[in-house]
Amino acid sequence: MHIASVIDISKSFGIRQLFSHISFHVEQGDKIGLIARNGSGKTTLLKILAGQEPADSGSVWIHKDTQVVFLPQESAFDEELTIRDQILNSNHAVIRLVNEYEKYLESGLQNESKLNELIEEMDRTDAWKVETSFRQILGQLHLHHPELKVRQLSGGQKKRVALAQAILEGQLHSGHCLLLLDEPTNHLDIAMIEWLEEYLSASTMTLLMITHDRYFLDAICNRILEMDDEQMYSHQGNYDYYLEQKSLRKEIQKSELVKDKNIYRRELEWMRKQPKARTVKSRSRQDAFRDIEKKVERKKDEAEMELKVKMSRLGGKVLEMKKVYKQFGERVILKGFDYTFKKGERVGIVGPNGVGKSTFLRIALQQEAPDSGKINHGETVVFGYFGQEGLQYKEDKRSIDYVKGFAEFFPLADGSKVSAAQFMELFG
Repeated sequence: MHIASVIDISKSFGIRQLFSHISFHVEQGDKIGLIARNGSGKTTLLKILAGQEPADSGSVWIHKDTQVVFLPQESAFDEELTIRDQILNSNHAVIRLVNEYEKYLESGLQNESKLNELIEEMDRTDAWKVETSFRQILGQLHLHHPELKVRQLSGGQKKRVALAQAILEGQLHSGHCLLLLDEPTNHLDIAMIEWLEEYLSASTMTLLMITHDRYFLDAICNRILEMDDEQMYSHQGNYDYYLEQKSLRKEIQKSELVKDKNIYRRELEWMRKQPKARTVKSRSRQDAFRDIEKKVERKKDEAEMELKVKMSRLGGKVLEMKKVYKQFGERVILKGFDYTFKKGERVGIVGPNGVGKSTFLRIALQQEAPDSGKINHGETVVFGYFGQEGLQYKEDKRSIDYVKGFAEFFPLADGSKVSAAQFMELFG
């Protein structure tokens, strides 16, 4: 059955149109992946479905028995709440009961009458399933210290707290839940992603999610919604099947574009020949011309980003780490690590969350000091670093000014150069 419908909605920001008159239905049990280029309005569409942002026109219908649960990319937290209190922060009676039970156990009070009262209420409402799920989710997402306050957590840990909260809320409504996930695998290690993949695949919850992880999409989704050129396209099947169908659609569109251009050229010539005083019959032809003109103008050939930047000479030695030690209290990050990274190597660093992968990178870049050992950089090496925390910038600074802070012009491999604005355009 339909549990949600998006009907003829449009959305723009200023002069920029994100999507125009799109419609689609969500069926109970659907596992939908939402695909589009960055900046096309995927997150905005989820916010509209969640009731957090209005559409410019059109309407959204949600079945009265359906609970919408939204996991945004960035969640707002009360920094003084504990992990447990944040995850169990809900108006749902069962979750409030589980929270009260968990707090009572943690308090160490020995009031047997109160404990028996809580246990009886847990039995009556079958809240043990939620309590068990709460503990399992904490374990799977490596949130082993639920008494920690949110302000003590890293960005990645906060994202996992928000994910745990969304999953637990969704479980309570089961088949009557529409779960909206915006980049759920960010800040998850491989083991956590595999667990989430299995959990969502087996769940009866209806799912609409944004992710750039194609393997995650392939494993979970039975339907793909693609936003392209302000329009919405629906494809039954997983991500691989969607790629096949998209390729076929593009071929058909190219063929149609050739026909449209031929018609446009012919009609343009007719328009130029027509006298100013026109008949009713010619006006209908004018309207048809304007329609075909819009189609031709809207169809643009897609260009893949190609960036060949001029590089300075790189010597044989890039990075040398000799007998490096690092630990925080009892937690050992590096114990006598010894390696020389050479020109041309492509190295991946894997491991569970919290083992020190990011710390390792900061030590290698000499942004953080090791307890002992030596870090040597090659003489000609310039490091580019893209960290989890993203950009450090002033909120009122224009993006173009931020980029110009590095360079006004960027040299390319062929000897030419592009301006900062052109450089930004290459990244959409």
